[in-house]
Amino acid sequence: MNTLTKMALGLIGQFKPVPAEGYAVSTLPLPPAQTTGGQPLMHALQQRQSQREFDPAPLPLQTLSNLLWAAGGVNRPALGGRTAPSALNAQEIDTYAALPGGLYRYDAPPHRLRMVGAIDVRRVTGYQDFVDTAPLDLVYVAQHRRMALVPASQRDSYAWFAAGAMAQNAHLYCASEGLSCVIRAWIDRGALGQAMGLSPDEQVLVAQTIGSPRTAAAC
Repeated sequence: MNTLTKMALGLIGQFKPVPAEGYAVSTLPLPPAQTTGGQPLMHALQQRQSQREFDPAPLPLQTLSNLLWAAGGVNRPALGGRTAPSALNAQEIDTYAALPGGLYRYDAPPHRLRMVGAIDVRRVTGYQDFVDTAPLDLVYVAQHRRMALVPASQRDSYAWFAAGAMAQNAHLYCASEGLSCVIRAWIDRGALGQAMGLSPDEQVLVAQTIGSPRTAAAC
């Protein structure tokens, strides 16, 4: 679906998800994240770039596991610490995975995905056409009710900072593994929030499209 069509549908309130493809499981356990190996940090930083062409083939489950752990997984189990910072340890950002087989929320402590709905919301995660067919769109959502200890005037900035750190973690993992990745803020947040079933206290911040690089055979 092209950008103009998406914008037109948004104006008439018809920018909506489609049914999931195949069987959407209620809980998707992830294999343990591989927390060793990969490229050196400085090399990953050198390779980091925004890419907007994706092979539609699904990402391997191990890659999905590693990616979600990199974004915001538990790296210090004894303390419950995460790979990305959160002021006052509010952990106010939820990471959603929009897949062809359903919409899932990442549950970091048990390292698993829990189904939110048997719907494919990928096309609603942004106005760009490539989000419709890329194998994965991550959506970072702020849970303002978790920030009770943060002054109300600062909650937006705290949430944006936390989401940015998580998205950059994921982007550096992609750079290390040779995956295509782009962080996006051009979103119909009202339509996406409605499609995801979010409450008024939940705020869509940014999205991130990820997949293998598009090859000539996939064009």
